[in-house]
Amino acid sequence: MDPKSLSADLSVSPQITPEDVSKARKLGYRAIICNRPDGEGPDQPGFQEIEQAAKSAGMEARYIPISGGIVGDEDVSVFQTAISELPGPVLAYCRTGTRSATLWSLAQASDTPLPEILAATKAAGYDMGGVARRIANGGKTPTDKADATYDIVIVGAGAAGIAVAASLLSRKPGLEIAIIDPADVHYYQPGWTMVGAGIFTQQETSRTMGSLIPKGVHWIKSAVAAFEPKTDTVILDGCRVVGYKRLVVAPGLKLDWNKVEGLVETLGRNGVTSNYRYDLAPYTWELVKGLKSGRALFTQPPMPIKCAGAPQKAMYLSGDTWFRNGALKDIDIQFMTAGGVLFGVKDYVPALMEYVKKYDATLNVFHNLVAVDGPAKKAWFDVSKPETPTEQIEVEFDMIHVCPPQSAPDFIAVSPLADAAGWVDVDQATLRHMTYQNIWSLGDVMNAPNAKTAAAARMQAPVVAENILADIRGRSAVSQYNGYGSCPLTVEKGKIVLAEFGYGGKLLPSFPTFLIDGTKPSRAAWFLKETMLPPIYWRGMLRGHEWLAKPEKIVVARSVAE
Repeated sequence: MDPKSLSADLSVSPQITPEDVSKARKLGYRAIICNRPDGEGPDQPGFQEIEQAAKSAGMEARYIPISGGIVGDEDVSVFQTAISELPGPVLAYCRTGTRSATLWSLAQASDTPLPEILAATKAAGYDMGGVARRIANGGKTPTDKADATYDIVIVGAGAAGIAVAASLLSRKPGLEIAIIDPADVHYYQPGWTMVGAGIFTQQETSRTMGSLIPKGVHWIKSAVAAFEPKTDTVILDGCRVVGYKRLVVAPGLKLDWNKVEGLVETLGRNGVTSNYRYDLAPYTWELVKGLKSGRALFTQPPMPIKCAGAPQKAMYLSGDTWFRNGALKDIDIQFMTAGGVLFGVKDYVPALMEYVKKYDATLNVFHNLVAVDGPAKKAWFDVSKPETPTEQIEVEFDMIHVCPPQSAPDFIAVSPLADAAGWVDVDQATLRHMTYQNIWSLGDVMNAPNAKTAAAARMQAPVVAENILADIRGRSAVSQYNGYGSCPLTVEKGKIVLAEFGYGGKLLPSFPTFLIDGTKPSRAAWFLKETMLPPIYWRGMLRGHEWLAKPEKIVVARSVAE
């Protein structure tokens, strides 16, 4: 017997024996459901044997056989009734446990989000992708027909999704493209660091989504529930089905605030803030202006995160404010990073360390934030140094800027598109899916080993657009992504260390060093960040104008005979 828990009330198991029933009772189970018809296998104990063993153990038992692996709507209703009537926790079984897991998934469909159901069954070793559409339909058998089909469907209307739609249309205006995204507002997230330093206003970083969706693109204002790549369909909340000839996946990543105990309850008050949220960035500036003495913590979680430099940008700009207003001598700045270095590309570290010294900041590596008590002004960190047991320390603060843990969205992580870590599995050069040849991905959600920045998406969009159009023409990929990402590290108001690099940390500067030497703080780089990049984003990248983003061509080697 090998029971797998799907919820606090139900576990599922492969075929059990009468001897297993007493073991189940000792494990705390109080009832058993048999979903396997009698006589299905030659060595299979009949339900009467299991029921008798259950009675002897003081347990209840129900027989809800599922023949041929086909789970009908009535079967789900009977199973749901049994779960509500039987004393829990309940152990359900069939030959492998799959039918029992399917019944549970469909029974939960009306009350539990699809990604949560798929995550629970996946953790137990059961793939419910085959009934995802039905789960999305509240557990009832849906139609097999797509509600609409498009040449290209794009999931996500963030920087990556809109940019690739615009790039596609600039090359082939007649394409039937749909973008799926439930949001009403689109944000220029790189601007939030500047909002948190009083340089940009909050309103400068947002636009209505409808004003940015490219003309001619169908906007499906809904959330994605699941993917069915074998049938070339996307399932939306409410079980609407959208078909595609080619799919682009770009929903961004998930900010997992709940992974830090106590954080959600205190965000936006008690000195706890984050530039990773639109509504909180102004509070960062409020705290920085108001702090005259005490301790300021700046945290960074384990990778991957979007814009790996953003946590320290907040530290530098805050330190610069305190330096200018004379409060720095009375403020203890502590940078707490779960990683082992200040910045992952060593060429930029010397310049950054000069500012760490300037602001008299303490660099604490291998420190991962795990809990916050806002009213008590305390934070707890797991300190996990190499070859040393993890210890937890308590640190008091007057202000704390938190960068939340980040992961792939739930509906991506449990999908057939994901790798073992939950990210969309792509070829890092062509950005085409490793398994499904009519799917591409870009932006923060895919698993190429590049920095997750808007600048990276700006480079990826034309690569994906050109490779999709090559595929439409029956050709192989023509463009490749070199891993480019840019992180303008705002070390003080008026100066930036412009980190630009690709795969393996290779430096990929956009400008000659006499204009901008990215390894040194520069006023020219600040001008680029403050004045040039916002219009390049709004009026260039999102409209298909690929300034500073020319795709790198794939060079096919010719044979000697040619």
